[in-house]
Amino acid sequence: MVSAFAGTASIAAQPPVAQTGPWDQPAGALAEQIAAVVGLGQAHLTVRNLSTVRSDELSAISRLLEQDLKAHGVTTSGAEGASAVRVTLSEDARQRLWVAEIVEGTETRVVMVALPPGNTRTGAAASGLTLRKQTVLTTKNPVLAAMESGNVLVAVEPDAIAVFGRGPEGLKPQTLMNIGQKRALARDPRGVIMPAGGGQGFEVWLPGVECTSSLAPDQTTTDWKLHCHESDDPWPIAWPNAAGTAMTMNAATQGNVQARSLSAFYNSARNYFTGVVSPGVGVDLPPFYSAAVIPRPASGVALLISGIDGKVQLAENGALKQVTGARDWGSDFAELHSGCGAGTQIVASGSGEASSDSLRAYEVPSLEAVPASAPLAMEGTVAALWSAPDGMSVLAVVRNTRDEYEVDRVTALCN
Repeated sequence: MVSAFAGTASIAAQPPVAQTGPWDQPAGALAEQIAAVVGLGQAHLTVRNLSTVRSDELSAISRLLEQDLKAHGVTTSGAEGASAVRVTLSEDARQRLWVAEIVEGTETRVVMVALPPGNTRTGAAASGLTLRKQTVLTTKNPVLAAMESGNVLVAVEPDAIAVFGRGPEGLKPQTLMNIGQKRALARDPRGVIMPAGGGQGFEVWLPGVECTSSLAPDQTTTDWKLHCHESDDPWPIAWPNAAGTAMTMNAATQGNVQARSLSAFYNSARNYFTGVVSPGVGVDLPPFYSAAVIPRPASGVALLISGIDGKVQLAENGALKQVTGARDWGSDFAELHSGCGAGTQIVASGSGEASSDSLRAYEVPSLEAVPASAPLAMEGTVAALWSAPDGMSVLAVVRNTRDEYEVDRVTALCN
């Protein structure tokens, strides 16, 4: 991540106006009609796609239908006796048609909604880029964060920091430094690692602990020594880097751009940031998992956050607004300076605990997340995601199906 907000002014945020994505309205209308037939109870829902809706959008539509049915008192279930609801997505040159067949005993009833052709489809890729990945490390130990520096990879584990050196046969362990973590970690703890000043070392933040390590010019990476101490200081979540776009705006002074770091207080008893950031960003933030600074044509920059309530919101010009098109995002995302399209994209993980997760690049030109790439399969569950120090790649920790942890380097190829 790059850049930071300057200034300390903070005002109470207004409640965000409800925003809707491209499939919310038809899914809600169809769910209402289904519920009118089924009544309160259970239904076994299946969705078949005979239209040009992409496969990654199909899962989003299914989740919307399940959520909207639940709001009307219909719980989706595979239990015997549940009403069978078969939804088919179809289309022709004139319209799209979503048809639901509701089977109760020997009776079948049909409800449907019509959509105009093409008007509700998620925007096509804005930048035409392709995400690529390269696995740089596979380990049995949990990895919370990692950083590449030259021929070295530093991996942050819950109670140690492992240094790997790259040789002709790939990465090999060089040094393992114990952190001396004294407090019990919450489920799914997080960590942050960033280069130390001058590039000769690194700094690490873990729940309740801050560590530093450095090297003298005449030392090798096996000489690294680690110094850790208890700390509840805020963690860096955005900082200037070599990409040259590390600028954030001071909302209080209306455009005073500063190349300073942005930090956030972490709730060590849980696994998220409290919403208190330093310097302030001109609006109160809710608790969040991830944050990224993105360039904005009018205001300079804005802060994108992934709230613990599942909402993706944008802090800009002293206001906090919800972003549409991000309903399928997981809790982790990171900024990527690809040079494609607008130059900067957000790489987001998919939502849920799927056995095979994915990453996808998006652009946020206004208050809508527009896909900028096809999904990239990650062959496991994305456990952490963050920008490399230079902003030109994203590192992802993936827990694969063999219960191993992979560190994958994700880059973009402009089409």
